[in-house]
Amino acid sequence: MTRSARSGGKGEGRRSRLRVRSRSHLPIRAHITRVCGGYKDHDALRSQPRRRSSSSSLRVRVRVVLSRRSEMAVPLLTTKIVKKRTKHFKRAHSDRYIGLKQSWRRPKGIDSRVRRKFKGCTLMPNIGYGSDKKTRHYLPNKFKKFVVHNISELELLMMHNRTYCAEIAHNVSTKKRKDIVERAAQLDIVVTNKLARLRSQEDE
Repeated sequence: MTRSARSGGKGEGRRSRLRVRSRSHLPIRAHITRVCGGYKDHDALRSQPRRRSSSSSLRVRVRVVLSRRSEMAVPLLTTKIVKKRTKHFKRAHSDRYIGLKQSWRRPKGIDSRVRRKFKGCTLMPNIGYGSDKKTRHYLPNKFKKFVVHNISELELLMMHNRTYCAEIAHNVSTKKRKDIVERAAQLDIVVTNKLARLRSQEDE
């Protein structure tokens, strides 16, 4: 086989790969148009011309979402929340014995490999795993949680609605939940579980 034939074979292989890669964007485009109310699949998309209305409807939806977000209280926290470790520290040998639960207890044995921090053993919690003091106790929505049982407790957050969000306690009735959610909307306070029991009551 000559050198030109070999190079030609490689070139054909590269071209075919490029063709496959160039077509890989079609399912993504089909998904976008499906969301915007366009074509059902990418084969129909390739056979028919694009609709301009799909992009305009997408822009309208984005504006509506942004306007809804702007109505809610904006958190004061702008720092990115970083969690050094999200896994729980398990008690040593809790996987070996039924009597030992997974909740952490410090090992105190004189020969304990975990206490002596041997390589490959169970990790022990220490101060280095602690979160930044500026972002400690913050939820992913950048608010601190405050549990409320009634409207009077909710009104404590009136001047702190950009730092704290309300969470309705689990033992509050459906009737009081509606009142708390309505009052929170008036005070512009974020409620994390405003649809909790109301949704289940509607389903029944």
